[in-house]
Amino acid sequence: MTPIVPSDPLWRPSALRVQNSAMDQFRADLAAVHAGLDDSVGLHAWSVAHPEEFWSEVFDRAVLEGVRGDGPTIQHDEGRDARDAAFFPTARVNYAENVLAGGTRPGASQIALVYRNEAGVRRELTWRQLSDQVAQVAARLSAAGVGPGSRVAAWLPNCPETVITMLATNALGAVFSSTSPDFGVAGVTDRFAQIDPTVLVVADGYRYGGKTHERLGLLTQVLEHLPTVKLALVVGELTESPELPDVAGVRVESWPGGSRGGSVPALAFQAGKMTDPGFILFSSGTTGLPKCIVHSALGLLLKHWTEHVLHSDIRPGDRVFYFTTCGWMMWNWLVGALAVGATVVLFDGSPFSPGPAALWDLAVEEDVSFFGVGAKYIDSCRNAELRPIVSHDLGSLRTIASTGSPLSTDCFEYVYRDVKRDVHLASISGGTDICGCFVLGDPTRPVYSGEIQGAALGLAVDVFDETGKSLAAQPGVQGDLVCRNAFPSVPLGFLGDPDGERFEAAYFTAHPGVWTHGDFANWTSHGGLVISGRSDATLNSGGVRIGTAEIYRVVEAMPEVLESLAIGQQQGDDTRIVLFVRLAPGRVLDDELLRAMKVKVRTEASPRHVPAVIVAVSDLPRTRSGKLAELAVADVVHGREVRNVAALANPEVLAAFRGIPEISE
Repeated sequence: MTPIVPSDPLWRPSALRVQNSAMDQFRADLAAVHAGLDDSVGLHAWSVAHPEEFWSEVFDRAVLEGVRGDGPTIQHDEGRDARDAAFFPTARVNYAENVLAGGTRPGASQIALVYRNEAGVRRELTWRQLSDQVAQVAARLSAAGVGPGSRVAAWLPNCPETVITMLATNALGAVFSSTSPDFGVAGVTDRFAQIDPTVLVVADGYRYGGKTHERLGLLTQVLEHLPTVKLALVVGELTESPELPDVAGVRVESWPGGSRGGSVPALAFQAGKMTDPGFILFSSGTTGLPKCIVHSALGLLLKHWTEHVLHSDIRPGDRVFYFTTCGWMMWNWLVGALAVGATVVLFDGSPFSPGPAALWDLAVEEDVSFFGVGAKYIDSCRNAELRPIVSHDLGSLRTIASTGSPLSTDCFEYVYRDVKRDVHLASISGGTDICGCFVLGDPTRPVYSGEIQGAALGLAVDVFDETGKSLAAQPGVQGDLVCRNAFPSVPLGFLGDPDGERFEAAYFTAHPGVWTHGDFANWTSHGGLVISGRSDATLNSGGVRIGTAEIYRVVEAMPEVLESLAIGQQQGDDTRIVLFVRLAPGRVLDDELLRAMKVKVRTEASPRHVPAVIVAVSDLPRTRSGKLAELAVADVVHGREVRNVAALANPEVLAAFRGIPEISE
C-alpha cells in the first residue's frame, strides 16, 4: 500500500456527494441571495457575520410551522457576550412534538427506534408505538403532578424507556435529567438530590460485559437522599415483571408504557419559550458537587439540527447509532436525530460483548448509515487488529463520528486502511456545557489525518493565547479553545447559582466576555483544528467528564486517607486517572488498601471514576488560600511548565511528583 503522506487528505468527497449533501444544498439556497457563499468555509463566515439571518433559516427548517411569534429573531446588544443574547423571544415550541413529528418527514421509515443489548435482545418501535407510549407515560406523570417546571429523573440504561420518559416529560413542559445505571448511590444522589425531582424512573438492573448488575436493592438508599420524589417507576430490564420494593413515603409502580389494549390517552404538548428549562445535564468541576447545567429545549433543537443535518448529513430514513450511556450528552444528541426523521439505534452493554466486533456486527445487521463511537473504541479496535474492511459489509455506512477524546493520526489512518475507504470520518468536539459541538465534521471538505475539519456553523470559534490574542494566523501554536459569539445552546445557567457567579467563573473569566471551554487547541494549515486535551483539572474518563471532587468524597471517607488529589494523565491516545493520596499516620498503601479504594470508588461513584493508578505521597501542593493545586501537578506529570507557581503556598512539594515510577509505568 502507498504510504500516507501527512499533507495529503485521507478522504475527499466526490463532486456528486458534495452536491447531494444537505450542507451544500443549504449553502446553494442562501447563495442565491447572498454573495460570497462559494463553499462551506464561506457559509461559516456568513453564519457568524449574520447570526439573525442564519438562525432564522435554521429555525424555518428545523421547527414545525406556525410556532414562531411576532418579533425579532435575536435580541442581542452589540458588544455583549454570549449570556446576553435572546434567540426567538416570542417563539413557543415543544421539543417532544417536533421530535415525534420526525416520522412524518418525507423519506422517514416506519421504524423510529431499534433497541439492542449485549444479551441479544432486540426490539423495534414504530413512530406510532413511540407516540402512544409517550402518551401513556405522560398521562401517568401528569397524574403524579408533573407539569411545567417539574423535574423528572431517570436512572436508566440506554433503552427505549429512557427516550419515552424524556419525551413524555418534555411534552408536559417539565424538565428531564438522566444518568446511567452504573452510577452507585453516591454518584446518583450527588446529581439528582440537587434538582429536587418529583418522579424517579429506575431500571431493575443492567447488563455489562456478560454480567448482570441489580439496581432495585439500592433504590431505598437512593430515595433516602431524594425527599421530593413521590413516585418511582420501575422498568423491567433484567426481568419482565420485577418485584417492587416497599419504600416508605414513595409510591413504587411498574413502568406504565408498553402495548396495551384500549384507547391511548390524548397527548397535549405544552409549548415553551427559549428561556424555559428543558434539560439538566451534569458536568463535573474540581470542587463541590457536579454542576447542574440547565439547557433550553428549543436551544438544543436548533443546535442539534445544524449538527445532524448540515454537519453530519443525516437524512430521513437513515439509521443513526452512537455508542453512549444516558449519563453522557451524546445520548441527548443521539435522541435528537429523531427530529430529522432518522431511525435511532440504541445499544446497551459492553461494546466488546459478546465479541470484539460487536458494534461492527450491529452496524451491518441494522444497516447503520451514521456510526458514532468514542475515540478510545477506535483505538481499541486498532490495537485488536480488527479489519472490518474485510470482515464486514459496511455498504450502508456513510459517516463515522468520533468524540470523547482526541482521535490520533494512527486512528485516522486505521479507519481508512482497515474499516472503510470511502467514508466521512468526522472527529467532533464540544461538551455537556453546550450539549453540542464547537468543532466537528463537514461532508463537503477533505479529511486530514489528526484534524477536526472545522468550526460549527453559527459559532465564532477561535484559539486564543493567554493574552486573548487570536492564534488563527499561527497554525500549530497551542492555546485556549474559545467562542466569541452567542448561539442558541448556551446554557440558561447552573441550578443553584442565582447570581450566575459559578457560571461566569466556569466559562468567562480566563478571557472576559468570551466563552473559554477549557480545552487546549490549535489551528492547522488546512483551516482545521486539533484538540490536545483539557486545560483545566476536569478529568475525561472514557469520553465522560468527571470532577475530581466526586473521587475525593468517596476516598476521603476512608479512615486511612487524609487527603487526595487526582489528575488525568495522557497515555498515548488516551487519558487515565491518577490519584495521589496522603495517608493517615502509620498507614501504608499496600495491595489490600489499593483494592479497597478501587472497590469503594467503583460501587459508590461509578466504574469510570476508578483511578488507573494510586500513588501515596507525603504532601500535596496547595494555593495560599488552601485549595489543592491540581493543575500544577498535572503540569509536572506531563513535563509542562507549571503555571502560576507564585500562587502556591508550598511549591517545593511539586518535586516529589517528578519521576515517580508508578506514574510512568
